[in-house]
Amino acid sequence: MKTNVIILAAGKGTRMKSLDQTRSKVSYPILGVPLVRYVLEAVKPLVNGEIYTIVGFGGEVTTTLVENDAKVVWQHEQKGTGHAVMQVAPYLQNEEGITLIVCGDTPLLTTETLRNFVEKHWQNHHDLTVMTAILSQPKGYGRIIRNEAGFVEEIVEQADATEAQRLIKEVNAGVYVFDNKKLFEQLQFLSTDNKQGELYLTDLIKLFKKNHYVVGASILEDENEMLGINDRVQLAEAAKLLRLRINRKWMLAGVTFEDPEHTYIGPFVKLAQDCIIAPGNVIVGQTSIGIANLIGPNNYLENMVIGDHNEITHSHLVDSTLGNDNHVGPFARMRGHCEVHNHTKIGNFVEMKKVVFDDGAKVSHLTYLGDAHVGEKTNIGCGTITANYDGVNKFHTEIGKDVFIGSGATLIAPITVADGAFVAAG
Repeated sequence: MKTNVIILAAGKGTRMKSLDQTRSKVSYPILGVPLVRYVLEAVKPLVNGEIYTIVGFGGEVTTTLVENDAKVVWQHEQKGTGHAVMQVAPYLQNEEGITLIVCGDTPLLTTETLRNFVEKHWQNHHDLTVMTAILSQPKGYGRIIRNEAGFVEEIVEQADATEAQRLIKEVNAGVYVFDNKKLFEQLQFLSTDNKQGELYLTDLIKLFKKNHYVVGASILEDENEMLGINDRVQLAEAAKLLRLRINRKWMLAGVTFEDPEHTYIGPFVKLAQDCIIAPGNVIVGQTSIGIANLIGPNNYLENMVIGDHNEITHSHLVDSTLGNDNHVGPFARMRGHCEVHNHTKIGNFVEMKKVVFDDGAKVSHLTYLGDAHVGEKTNIGCGTITANYDGVNKFHTEIGKDVFIGSGATLIAPITVADGAFVAAG
């Protein structure tokens, strides 16, 4: 049976209070990654059909974020969640299987949680399963109304709930699994007879019950996973939870974080065992850090590789004279797909962009290296600059091995410094 996914990502996000009228809510980043990308990465392992992302406000921006992994469907008028799903009918209405529906602003949902959710749907032979959570403060969420047998009778939105219904602690987490054909069969019967005047996806529960379809619920173990982002306070709250989740994963895998509360590791970063990460680091993008590297405090590392995994052997680790394989920082900034090999030193206030830094090379402080290759055991003196930009084009600097570059040198690219060369200070 096919599993398809619909991601709801058309909302305006008015409470984000942005002056940028082209920006969608789901494009706001956490640790350098847009909200909707977290959702996409969570659902991708579950799909053997298609992923459809419904875009609306700021849709051009959202499209650029998802188009490589999902089909984009437009909701040109925002008339509710039910109306949003209707836009996918031309593509899915005749398909066998199930459809998982998630919101594009829920970055804490995990693949494991969604997989368990889908499996319970199959195991219990439901036609519709609703993900729910038990909250001590349920204000603002749709309440789950169950019958005596424990099946879901309806979901009542906060605005439409009675005083008695508002006391219910079980709430809608906004994630659903539908029998696909029954979903699109019943969508056409939705009504705008509610205080918002919208087509609610949650109203399908009453329609399913009317047709004697089986509607169940699966309670979320970690209520934090249902957190949706509606304003910048919630964005910061979700960022903290994600940061600590990521850091915990790496600590359990053998990486030392001296202060995990103040260390920022992106979701696509890879860290190897016996790394030591000091406080204040921001390490994002497709960054990979190999075994036994020391990343000192307050660095910014993006889309780069530190340490060659293939060349690091166990003997390196037990040789006390070698210590950590590379020493970075403090206050280094590296980006643009830098490659740092082994036994290097990259010190205070060094910036690198698109640099290959070979084994044993050193650049200890106050230096800019851009569009450059630095050879083995080369020493770059304080205040060195590779002047790689002439105002129009970028040019390459090639520095050989065993080179000594004195303090305050300016290397105007394109230039080659041969192996063993000596460049005097200034």
